Amino acid sequence: MAPGPAEYVRRPQFAIAADRIFDGYRWHDNAALLVHRGVVRGIAPHGLTTADWPIEVLSPGTMLAPGFIDLQVNGGAGILLNDDPTPAAMRAIARAHRRYGTTSCSLTLISDRPAKVIAAIAAAKSVAGTDGILGIHLEGPFINPSRPGIHRSDRILTASLHDLDWLGELSAVGSSMMTIAPECVPTGFVEGLAGSGIRVSVGHSEAKADDLIRAIHEGLSGVTHLFNAMPPMSAREPGIVGLALTDERLTAGMILDGIHVDPVVVRAAFSAKNRSNIALVSDAMPTVGTEQNQFELMGRQIHLREGRLVSENGTLAGAHLDMGSAVKNAVAFGRISLDDALRAATLVPARFLGIEHQRGTLNVGARADIVALSPKLDVLTTWIAGNRPE
Repeated sequence: MAPGPAEYVRRPQFAIAADRIFDGYRWHDNAALLVHRGVVRGIAPHGLTTADWPIEVLSPGTMLAPGFIDLQVNGGAGILLNDDPTPAAMRAIARAHRRYGTTSCSLTLISDRPAKVIAAIAAAKSVAGTDGILGIHLEGPFINPSRPGIHRSDRILTASLHDLDWLGELSAVGSSMMTIAPECVPTGFVEGLAGSGIRVSVGHSEAKADDLIRAIHEGLSGVTHLFNAMPPMSAREPGIVGLALTDERLTAGMILDGIHVDPVVVRAAFSAKNRSNIALVSDAMPTVGTEQNQFELMGRQIHLREGRLVSENGTLAGAHLDMGSAVKNAVAFGRISLDDALRAATLVPARFLGIEHQRGTLNVGARADIVALSPKLDVLTTWIAGNRPE
């Protein structure tokens, strides 16, 4: 069972010593992380800590890093947000991902009826800022029907400027985002969302380069699951992929499960794009944190087969992936440095959301959201605001 608030170890001031500490920018060897009332107060050489800082010494080889930030979590612990858009379900999903190093997440609702979307926004508003929940990510319903992925075609809607009225509630829900197809929304739609503080991302789209450039000028700044549910780049039409790889205004999320994106393409993307603009995402579904191998997604049976979550017709339906595994995969088959892999799971998504001074680093003043990793990059434990499960 996921720990509740009363089950956390709570200490007002302490230090954690580890062989290596990654602060989001650089490594500190044989050091201690100082935490005071849930906030990072500094990183000191292990031998220089004083009795004022009760110290916990971690096992040899253990590394500390900022807690992982996941921008795309559909479910976990057997719960799908679209089935149960309630505060209790949101907390349970977020807690299920904690064991995999995720200390902050944006819970994702895929295209659904307006009433369901409004209910999810209201629920997210009540829990944002607690249990590691940053806000909500609306993936749809204003996407291109030609690129539905697993989204139901009858849930994909045509946007109008009037929709900005009810979507304005998103601006009151912590750090929230919305995935849209720029070619399917009216002029001024992206500007209206971005102007209210909502991060806007392109996904499930067939946008041409010109469509996307206009949207970027209006404030679009993200790419949802790069390479998936979008056309490939070609010699005369760079499209979403071409702009994502070359425009530093865009932060691209990638699903590194070895299924959604071929390892060679992963390496090509990290070689082509500024690595400070690629974020690892899980696109996790209810199977994460459970032994179940199937679930129902809006009336369709989804099966877990050899690591793939697929519908009866073989369409990928999210991922059976957690952020700890995504970091491992980035190093293993992405062949990128551990530094870059950790940044892609921490600092990069924090910057995208504009919260890099509070989360995604272990710099002085940041919230003490921490993950401990073994030499093999297995997640050992996490701390959220300096508190961790017993």
